[in-house]
Amino acid sequence: MWNEPSKERLDRIPRLYETENVPLPDKLIHLHFFIGGCDWFIAEYDGEDLFFGYAVLNGDYDNAEWGYVSFSELKAVKVGFLEVDCETEDAWTIRKASQIPAIRIK
Repeated sequence: MWNEPSKERLDRIPRLYETENVPLPDKLIHLHFFIGGCDWFIAEYDGEDLFFGYAVLNGDYDNAEWGYVSFSELKAVKVGFLEVDCETEDAWTIRKASQIPAIRIK
């Protein structure tokens, strides 16, 4: 994985179910992983391996959805020489899901 988030950065993400009373459009998105036309926007983390967030696979916005993905799965994804990348803290600003065009589309 390129630009793997640090433990400190991961520790700042709310734990699973901590934001369950927050409406989906208002959930804060802490990380953005991507490769090709696939994007994972992370809102919660269990502190070990499981993320909750929004996934758009292969640019398919009709079937994009909120759900769970494991950190280990994201680290294992490779397409040829490409690996999943995580936007750095300098490039990614934590913001509401409703402010992210890829989520707002649906």
